[in-house]
Amino acid sequence: MTSDISKPATIDEYIAAFPKLIQDMLEGLRATIKKAAPDAKEAIKYQMPTFTLNGNLIHFAAFKNHIGLYPTPSGIAAFENELSLYKGAKGSVQFPLDKPLPLDLVSRIVEYRVQQNREQPKKIK
Repeated sequence: MTSDISKPATIDEYIAAFPKLIQDMLEGLRATIKKAAPDAKEAIKYQMPTFTLNGNLIHFAAFKNHIGLYPTPSGIAAFENELSLYKGAKGSVQFPLDKPLPLDLVSRIVEYRVQQNREQPKKIK
């Protein structure tokens, strides 16, 4: 994370700590996730914006050269071909800051994760 805030309490605080261009990208990502998962709740977990729905749904974070998206290993595996254009790891993908975010792809990943989380037993808080 390249922001001045070390431990934001809300996603708004997290996003506000970045330059305007990054804020716009993060807000677009947030709006896409909210639309694809309208019942999900917002939180900060692991110092990253997180959406939860019957457990963690998806995380995202801004870095010096990319925005990281963390849809769990199953979310990455299900879209492996489309995500092959980007750097990533078992449970994450890096979207470079100098290119538009693939919001349609993000929406489909989130919808997939919603379906997965709805199919698992409810977690006790």
